[in-house]
Amino acid sequence: MTEVKRTVLAAVEDMFFLAKIEAAAKAAGVDLVEARSAEKVNEHLDALSPDLIILDLNTRAWDPLEVIRRIRGDPKFRSTPVVAFLSHVQVELERAARAAGCEKVIPRSAFSRDLPHILKAIKCARCPDLS
Repeated sequence: MTEVKRTVLAAVEDMFFLAKIEAAAKAAGVDLVEARSAEKVNEHLDALSPDLIILDLNTRAWDPLEVIRRIRGDPKFRSTPVVAFLSHVQVELERAARAAGCEKVIPRSAFSRDLPHILKAIKCARCPDLS
């Protein structure tokens, strides 16, 4: 039987965080698809059905709130978890992200610390149910 790997779309422009995500994804056995531009974010959303979307709310390359609204407006992604990270002092941005439909918004420091656990906890939408 062919193993179906979990897929994560990382819409992250920050190379430092992207390197952390790459290392954690490799350790967790997760396929990582990177998007570092607005065009790539849209291209990957059109082509993929990721099991998790990671979003950097501090990016300047695209409007992260618009990306969240697009994700939540598409039935294809209705049940796809979105984890976003930001600076811990950006309370208004956190509220706006939650209002747009992002269920998990965490400070950058907590994201770095919890990333291995976040990736290991991903439910695979395309994997057979072995329960």
